[in-house]
Amino acid sequence: MFSLRTQCKTILQAPAVVLLFISMAAAQTHKLEWIEPSLIGLPPARCCGPIVYDPAMGATLLFGGRTSTGTGTFGDTWAFSKSTGWRQLAPAVSPPPLQVASLAYDPTTETVVLFGGTLAHGGNSDETWTWDGVTWTQQFPPVSPSARGWNTNGMVFDSQVGKVVLFGGYTYGFVIMNDTWEWDGKSKTWTEQFPANSPSPRSATLAYDEATKQVVLFGGWTNGIAYGDTWIYNGVNWVQQQPATSPQARGDNGLAYDPILKSVVLFGGLAGACEDCGEGRLNDTWLWHGNNWSQVQTHVSPSPSSSTSFTYDATTKGMLLFGGWVTDSQYTNNTWLFELF
Repeated sequence: MFSLRTQCKTILQAPAVVLLFISMAAAQTHKLEWIEPSLIGLPPARCCGPIVYDPAMGATLLFGGRTSTGTGTFGDTWAFSKSTGWRQLAPAVSPPPLQVASLAYDPTTETVVLFGGTLAHGGNSDETWTWDGVTWTQQFPPVSPSARGWNTNGMVFDSQVGKVVLFGGYTYGFVIMNDTWEWDGKSKTWTEQFPANSPSPRSATLAYDEATKQVVLFGGWTNGIAYGDTWIYNGVNWVQQQPATSPQARGDNGLAYDPILKSVVLFGGLAGACEDCGEGRLNDTWLWHGNNWSQVQTHVSPSPSSSTSFTYDATTKGMLLFGGWVTDSQYTNNTWLFELF
């Protein structure tokens, strides 16, 4: 498998495309800014597509999402890197079309793990798939979390426990959960955990804070209620934090760790009751420093949006944001980078 991964990484890092990074305002030294690169061959507009950086492949991986018509679901696989831009991949086998699934990179097996998501016909998936840099392979663990959706990137690899952590989500029919599961990539098994305390049932995005060695959860939503609380998972228990400063309540926000900044980065999200209720999308940017939040002021910012694809991309050494839900009936395929200049 290592040889296949090395070959795939070489192909994706070939200098086939040179990105022209354009900022609407002059960047200042050592200042954080959002910039929108000039790209061709973008994936079609969408929201709700899980995304994660795959260091073994040397590129960011995007799978599926919800189409711009609002009635269809993608089942395509894309890769992004600074040298190539966006490139659609053609794996021999793929998961079914899915939106609001979860992705996480598992360094113990050098694979990307996908779980759950909402299917094109409206039901939810309880399938587990892995990506090895070339194709997708369905796994058949003896026990799995129940089928669920509306949990885009609701799981993340925890380097302290050496496993992927999954939290919460929605079953079909909007039954909300707050269960915690761990995926062991070596044994290819799911194991439910039973922490003494947990966040209330919700759909939420997770990030792993390498600086503090803890999983971070901010906000989320359930049945029209948006949360503004911050939780950490220490491998044994969920512990609610009490930061002096905090973003406003929201769900469907971007959340990922930036190793350059040594902070978890939060972007945008939905402050309203539901995605198509004509309410409150956000475009603010925040940093979690391990015990408190601080807002970042930039000259420009992506449009207010929710359910974006959001992750750290090592090829650009910054946060990568793609797509998202910008109005009740409109999605985008814009690509933005959040970097330190």
